[in-house]
Amino acid sequence: MPAPRVAIAHDYLTQRGGAERVVLALARAFPGAPVYTTLYDPDGTYPEFGELDVRPSRLNAVRLLRREHRAALPFLPWAAGSLRIDADVVIASSSGWAHGFPTRGKKLVYCYSPARWLYEPRRYLGDEPNPGVAAALRMMTPGLRRWDRRAAATADRYLAISSVTQDRIRRTYGRDASIVPAPHSVAAGTTGTTSRGRLPEPGYFLVVSRLLPYKNVMPIIQAFSGRPDRRLVVVGAGPEKSDLVAAAPPNVAFLEGLTDAEMATAYADCAALVAASHEDFGLTPLEAAAYGKPSAVLRWGGFLDTVLEGETGVFFDAPEPVAISAALDLVTATQWEPDRLLRRADEFSESRFIERIRHHVDDLWSTEKESL
Repeated sequence: MPAPRVAIAHDYLTQRGGAERVVLALARAFPGAPVYTTLYDPDGTYPEFGELDVRPSRLNAVRLLRREHRAALPFLPWAAGSLRIDADVVIASSSGWAHGFPTRGKKLVYCYSPARWLYEPRRYLGDEPNPGVAAALRMMTPGLRRWDRRAAATADRYLAISSVTQDRIRRTYGRDASIVPAPHSVAAGTTGTTSRGRLPEPGYFLVVSRLLPYKNVMPIIQAFSGRPDRRLVVVGAGPEKSDLVAAAPPNVAFLEGLTDAEMATAYADCAALVAASHEDFGLTPLEAAAYGKPSAVLRWGGFLDTVLEGETGVFFDAPEPVAISAALDLVTATQWEPDRLLRRADEFSESRFIERIRHHVDDLWSTEKESL
């Protein structure tokens, strides 16, 4: 039986994050597969996309929306519907839009979460959102939810990035989904590079995160207030950055736009990773583990799938400065086994991810051929 023609779909390629890393892994799994997306900003996302066949919607002609994809929200249902994909199997990498791209073939949705702005608006916008933004979202939500559920119904199969997403898909769409964990992008056992660049001397705690309300970076920063013996490096960009910088004590540094070599050094030189976000998948602790480094993370969601308590990290029960500070005391006092950390990271390698995705694509395609 000939191999299926595969295409990849993704919501928008305008930023650098775990979902965009997954798309790159999918592209390596299916060389030559075109990548369809609503918006594409080559300067805002990973440079490796410049080597791929990226096919954005006509909405991409509006430069402002390429730089500020959240402003495109009212237009994205139209943009998604305009991307008609001719392929035997489409892998839709989605947290809100790609699952609605029309296709003539089979649609396999790899879901990070049903749209946060539709089903968890408070967590998405934060406790004190911009009143105009919140009001506009409330007005658009009923129509967007109808569009979203129709889009979900077009999928032939759902895959979930984690157990919490699997449960959310079932509650939101009434669909069952198999779990396929996302890969980390680090070769287990790597020791980093000498590209320190803008990074401080080793021994700091590390946050790698988009600076959004639900990422809870503020309480991590507050946990370092009055603790000059500890240093924190925050790597990331986002709308909360100015507020975070204003609230940060002198022992907190902010960086963004790091090269891969600098990111490798950031992980290799840290004492531990810290994450207090409500994550659908706990990716950054796996990246830290690949460098033999433990993590202190919120006991919630995707972190429960990727962090082994006492073996690869410690948990805190609330995103509050006191709880985070206590977890940092514990992670510092614990003797960690680098080999155990490396083995855990290897369980989520890209090669294992590719093997699982190819299995689902082949199975879906063989089912299609048998029905003809």
